[in-house]
Amino acid sequence: MKRRQHRPSFALNPNRLGHFGPYGGRFVPETLISALDELTQAYRKLKRNRSFQLELAEYLSAYAGRPTPLYEARNLSARVGQEVRIFLKREDLCHTGAHKINNTIGQALLAQYLGKKRIIAETGAGQHGVAAATAARLFNLTCDVYMGVEDMKRQSLNVYKMELLGARVLPVHSGSKTLKDATNEAIRDWVTNVETTHYLLGSVVGPHPYPMMVRDFQSVIGREARKQIREQFRSSVDVLMACVGGGSNAIGLFYPFLRDPVRLIGVEAAGLGLSTGRHAASLAKGSVGVLHGMRSLVLQDEDGQIRLAHSISAGLDYPSVGPEHAYLKKTGRAQYISATDRDAIRGFHLLTKLEGIMPALEPAHVIGILPALAQRFRRGAKIIVCLSGRGDKDLDIVRRATHSGDATT
Repeated sequence: MKRRQHRPSFALNPNRLGHFGPYGGRFVPETLISALDELTQAYRKLKRNRSFQLELAEYLSAYAGRPTPLYEARNLSARVGQEVRIFLKREDLCHTGAHKINNTIGQALLAQYLGKKRIIAETGAGQHGVAAATAARLFNLTCDVYMGVEDMKRQSLNVYKMELLGARVLPVHSGSKTLKDATNEAIRDWVTNVETTHYLLGSVVGPHPYPMMVRDFQSVIGREARKQIREQFRSSVDVLMACVGGGSNAIGLFYPFLRDPVRLIGVEAAGLGLSTGRHAASLAKGSVGVLHGMRSLVLQDEDGQIRLAHSISAGLDYPSVGPEHAYLKKTGRAQYISATDRDAIRGFHLLTKLEGIMPALEPAHVIGILPALAQRFRRGAKIIVCLSGRGDKDLDIVRRATHSGDATT
């Protein structure tokens, strides 16, 4: 008799201690526990507060530009073949050019309700920093943004934008001088100034309640996409795809679909290749560890020291991943694959030339591997790709990589 295949069960939310299965939780100094308790209680209350939710929805609509379109990329679909239909969830059209504004408006509004006058943030690609600085202006908050000096070089345009918006960009010279180190410094700042400051964390990482809270603010992406695919095209979707660094745009798309019979695929950065050690693929090559106040999959050596991550995209250049993604991988609900720097450059050129849309290098990882990956999908499959940001911030990187021969176009 053929055995019935067992599909792993999974929970939609963390437990009261902030764990998604074995991942998540709080691993922070004692001085932050009361602040995290305050934040958790306030968020749970405001999540059910109709006035807060209506105010947030109004800002997302009138200020951030939601809902974003679900665009059928017919030229890209034709190139990919297999009669697939590819739809782009156009988060690149949000105010500030990426999905990050969904979370920063939510958290800045929350900070205002908490009576905090200052926000701090970390940023890699600069998009979260710009979005945090923008939200600070909206709600009249002081804003300091920590950014690794390596990322400041790669994303100088976004540094200038943050400064124009009145934020102080604080360079981080330690470690790899990228996102991990910027996060370290932001946490140190928060420990020192916890009474007056809200840490506006940019992804679904960190101690509870941040992974849950940021996911909820970003879930507007998936709620809209789920409604749009049904209303506009009278059909459901077969596959959802998004890039994964910390993982906020991906979980924002995935979460409202978790109970639907939809295939979920996250794409992380393979950098120069998984075998080279120069990558940011913590789901593929990481092991269980603790970083930035959470237990998740982490790139680390046998002594537990954090390895340097690498990606051509500053937003994916992080040596860990949100605990909910680690949990979705463990339960089998989501699949995670990787794409190289070369794939990302290829994806940038592909979407630009076929659709007239320049993607950020982060979602370009997804576009770059779609032609090969689509051969594994059923003929005629409907695919939604989260186009999490626009590519103007990455033009210098793309130009240098293309001229040096690191791209296949």
